[in-house]
Amino acid sequence: MERKMITTYDLFLSLAKGELKDGESVFLEGWIRGNRDNGNIGFIEFNDGSAFKNVQLVYEKDNPQYDEIAHYKYAASIAVKGNVVLTPANKQPFEIKVSETSLLGDVSEDYPLQKKRHSFEFLRDIAYLRPRANTFNALFRVRNKLAFAIHKFFQEKNFMYVHTPIITTNDAEGAGQCFKVVEDMKDPTGFFNANACLTVSGQLHVEPFALAFRDTYTFGPTFRAEHSNTSRHASEFWMIEPEIAFADLEDNMDLMEEFLKYIINYVLTNCPDEMNFFNTMIEKGVIDKMKHILNSSFKRVTYTEGIEILKKAQENGHKFEYSDIYWGMDLQSEHERYLTEEVVKGPMFLIDFPKEIKSFYMKLNKDGKTVAACDLLVPGVGEICGGSQREENYELLKERMEEQGNKEILEWYLNLRKYGGCIHSGFGLGFDRLLMYITGLSNIRDVQPYPRTPGSIKY
Repeated sequence: MERKMITTYDLFLSLAKGELKDGESVFLEGWIRGNRDNGNIGFIEFNDGSAFKNVQLVYEKDNPQYDEIAHYKYAASIAVKGNVVLTPANKQPFEIKVSETSLLGDVSEDYPLQKKRHSFEFLRDIAYLRPRANTFNALFRVRNKLAFAIHKFFQEKNFMYVHTPIITTNDAEGAGQCFKVVEDMKDPTGFFNANACLTVSGQLHVEPFALAFRDTYTFGPTFRAEHSNTSRHASEFWMIEPEIAFADLEDNMDLMEEFLKYIINYVLTNCPDEMNFFNTMIEKGVIDKMKHILNSSFKRVTYTEGIEILKKAQENGHKFEYSDIYWGMDLQSEHERYLTEEVVKGPMFLIDFPKEIKSFYMKLNKDGKTVAACDLLVPGVGEICGGSQREENYELLKERMEEQGNKEILEWYLNLRKYGGCIHSGFGLGFDRLLMYITGLSNIRDVQPYPRTPGSIKY
């Protein structure tokens, strides 16, 4: 078969530019998403992976391969030669009239996917095949564009991208939920001559680069050894962690708002077919939800004000499952959602938290009780992102680290404050949870290519 390779993406792009010509000869390679034989005419839903939309292939009775093509199976890979037929009055603006085909890869009878809806639970068990299902085909396209948008945003603002280590000796916030890295269980410190673990955050390693390059970010995998089987927890996930020098908490929140709006807008602009699919099949109204974020000015409310609002709501009859509301508590998702959905009715920053419930590296406010930290809350989820101004005062940070018991292992981190330190800030955003929010998918296992959760590592 004569080859002059083109992709369906090229065809759609050519159509959008008004350059696709009726009768144009094309050669395609891809997979069958559906094959319907009507006796004298047949239709194949064809997808080559380059675009979310399928292209319709038409084969007619006068085609000498008609009977052969009619028996091509769902998911088989084929090569097709044919001609473009413009159909502007139809649902599909063009189709391909098949002149010649060849079967590249047949499909056995035990193929587990069929042209029907499968449960997400079933598809998780065959993660190596689920990119072929519509939901996951759309999902991983959005994941790709979202990752690109993140780099695009920071690179356009002249941020330095830093590859922070996967193997480390610190657990960042002192959570102690690390995966240990050992060569010999009898001698866990042998290989590195230290207690090594998989990173839970790149923040501490990217901060020194901010104090040399000013604006930096890291975007990579992180790990948590939490025995938590909720829909929002995974043992391996990706984190976006910018760090900016000469920037206080206000600067940090400005960046967070600009960043979130940029990447959401990028996905809406560059993944219209995929987002329309999610809006129709997964969460009705998800596009409007995203547009609401884009059109909102993110309000800023102090933690203290938030506690008072929650107490007043309770006094007025609102029922919280976690009803013991007091200053110093760590807010639950229902409290966050009440504030963002019922009070602000849009995205908001909750700021100035009690120092006892936040990490050691956060800037102590003048009141001595709170730290310059912020959580970004959005309707439908609650907290989606968190950040803070970092403590630049050597003595204050030293005191907090001594309280935490991590001064010895993080002496280098403390030393940054006496070697030309400055005010600086940063935030962390879970990439996978962000993807859940944008697509409307409710389980983190469904937004990761190969999810890693307690008791599950099939692939």
